[in-house]
Amino acid sequence: MLAVKSILVSQPRPEGDKSPYFDLADKYKLKIDFRQFIKVEGVDAKDFRAQKVNLQDHTAIILTSKVAVDHFFRIAEETRFEVPDTMKYFCITEAVALYLQKYVTYRKRKIFFGKQTIDELAEIMKKHKEEKFLLPCTDILRDIIPDTLENQLLPFTKVILYRTVAADLSDLENVYYDMLVFFSPGGIESLFKNFPDFKQNETVIAAFGPTTANAVVKHNLRLDVHAPHPKAPSMVGAIELFIKEQLKKK
Repeated sequence: MLAVKSILVSQPRPEGDKSPYFDLADKYKLKIDFRQFIKVEGVDAKDFRAQKVNLQDHTAIILTSKVAVDHFFRIAEETRFEVPDTMKYFCITEAVALYLQKYVTYRKRKIFFGKQTIDELAEIMKKHKEEKFLLPCTDILRDIIPDTLENQLLPFTKVILYRTVAADLSDLENVYYDMLVFFSPGGIESLFKNFPDFKQNETVIAAFGPTTANAVVKHNLRLDVHAPHPKAPSMVGAIELFIKEQLKKK
């Protein structure tokens, strides 16, 4: 396997000048580029109505991302639903909760948040079982979220407000990288939608999380770098471990 000199990360470039990726690039003299392989498109009002979900029937919203926040308030506006001041918001993290300030007066609303996982948020929601929860989500929602809510016997309605689709990567057709880094199954799907004849050959494939790793294997690709694991909880750490191993073999 060739030494890694160039890496394409299938995410947007980090904001600002500080990032572990930039430190990694400086340390090992790497070229690291960033390109989002997937994009989010909102479901229109017609497709929303076809799901036969009435926003007025719900007293609380479960928000698992900032994207979910944006699309909930977008569809509310498009369908002329005036979100009542009494609406309660249950957010997966404090960052998502604070993002609500874009749409509501934060201090005047009933807003709850967990630390990071749906399990933590479900524990908070169990104290409010009398609420009728709405879960705005994507078409590729991870099973762990609805499964956790169902296991906790929390009443909720799922509504798809946005879809994840492949971005146009045609400009990369004749551009080659030693390593491709993926963070979701959607990124793998986008790779093959853009380049149906893609052959891995010596290209190193890195994947974050079990579902992404499974998608790599499902597409008959070789999984070379996998995070998180005990020695490398982050993707940057896993990439560095791989590079160190490659340098030892030189």
